[in-house]
Amino acid sequence: MTDKQNIAVFEPYTLSQENLDKVHAVMSEDVDDMVYLFKVLSDPIRLKILRALETQELCVCVLVELTDYKYSALSYHLKLLKDENLVESRRDKSYQIYYLTGFGYSLLKSIDKEFKSV
Repeated sequence: MTDKQNIAVFEPYTLSQENLDKVHAVMSEDVDDMVYLFKVLSDPIRLKILRALETQELCVCVLVELTDYKYSALSYHLKLLKDENLVESRRDKSYQIYYLTGFGYSLLKSIDKEFKSV
């Protein structure tokens, strides 16, 4: 089949073989990592943590004071965010300070931009 030939998908909608092959390739891709990222982002407390970290680097102790969550619960959420490369941490004396990664920051900015345009 040449590029000029079309495949009837649903009358009168047609796709060229080239485009059909591209769509098939995309539909065959492994999206597990992306699905997991969306699952991580689907929890309201994690989004609130990201928004707070967008404002300033924070210690878990501050997040404990601002939420009804225990230290262990917040540490769990921060670990999930860290595993997805959304946040990173550094030690400052006896405190673990969390901050957004470049990816986390750009992702939040993209989401904010899209929601403000709706």
